[in-house]
Amino acid sequence: MTEMRFETKAPIGLPENKAATFGTDAVLDEFARAFEAFKEANDTRLSEIETRLTADVVTEEKLARIDAALDQAKNRLDRISLDRARPPLGGDTPRDASATEHKAAFDLYVRAGESAGLKRLEEKALSAGTGPDGGYLVPPTIEREVLRRLGEISPIRAIATVRAVSGGQYKRAVSVKGPAAGWVAETAPRPQTDAPSLSELSFPAMELYAMPAATQTLLDDAVLDIDAWLAEEVETAFAEQESVAFVTGDGVGRPKGFLSYDTVANADWEPGKLGFVATGAAGAFPASNPSDVLFDLIYALRAGYRQGASFVMNRRVQSAIRKFKDADGNYLWQPPLAADRAATLMGFPLVEAEAMPDLGAGNPSIAFGDFKRGYLVVDRVGLRTLRDPYSAKPYVLFYTTKRVGGGVQDFAAIKLLRFA
Repeated sequence: MTEMRFETKAPIGLPENKAATFGTDAVLDEFARAFEAFKEANDTRLSEIETRLTADVVTEEKLARIDAALDQAKNRLDRISLDRARPPLGGDTPRDASATEHKAAFDLYVRAGESAGLKRLEEKALSAGTGPDGGYLVPPTIEREVLRRLGEISPIRAIATVRAVSGGQYKRAVSVKGPAAGWVAETAPRPQTDAPSLSELSFPAMELYAMPAATQTLLDDAVLDIDAWLAEEVETAFAEQESVAFVTGDGVGRPKGFLSYDTVANADWEPGKLGFVATGAAGAFPASNPSDVLFDLIYALRAGYRQGASFVMNRRVQSAIRKFKDADGNYLWQPPLAADRAATLMGFPLVEAEAMPDLGAGNPSIAFGDFKRGYLVVDRVGLRTLRDPYSAKPYVLFYTTKRVGGGVQDFAAIKLLRFA
């Protein structure tokens, strides 16, 4: 099979606001054709298995190449969607004088290291923990843009609940046992109900850092949009670290990922633990009717949570599931219908998180649930940058930090599929 290439350049004369649409349509068209080729090759493989009890090596290799092409096309769609959603920061004009002053002072600090303006502004605001040692707050426009971009490229953040706090942690009271309730006749006495039993969940905000570098020549370039440059430099580093922490983080110096909590067989589920469904085969799907365990996983979740539920897995597990069909011969996995939409599995959105474990004995490789209700991301307001022109001369480093926490807030909203 020849290598698939995707042409995203708009034809000459196409209006600028139509160029992104043209590129998206081209990639979507190629993606659809690749999936049709994948289905044809997989059907051939299944036919060979039925007739000869084994698939031809050439067919397996062809299927693997098409599968890789599908992953590459999805990555292109994600990138196009992200680029299209990015507004130019340079066009954002602060609405008040203080914001304008802060932006100008920060620009001077980044380009030339002049911090007097930022010191004066933060002293006026009575900000604690600022200054040369702790860095300076970036303008709100940059902070908002970084958080917005993280929501686009950090898979768990995109589907979780996000709360902004001004303190070091977020505390939430949850009901372990609700108040007693019951039916009563119109004139019957009303017995006193028991008080609800409450428990407190705490989500501390941990420090996450990135250290982009620039040459002084680049910083001296007046055309350079400092806001956009800094946001683009830190977004990927932050997103990569967050993506791992929200899935497997141990809660020590980083958020606690949902796979780090205690688990229990779903039949014995109890609050404070995540329920799991076992596949019945170590490190693999069952040999017979492998998709049945996916139905078991879906219906392990209560109906109220299924309405907003998503599958979460990495691309290698997704590759194995692409081959599954239902009883009528329809593929359970379906490609996205638009650049900003997710692929679906059995009608539910599929979120690709590379931090999820591969297929392996005892691994919880697939999660399914309403992460909006199940997982909480806590952002402490304030993104800081410390300019360092000395540690890596001739480069200028920008030690940029944000504080973020996370953890499960509703243990009934997430279920796991364990390959055991």
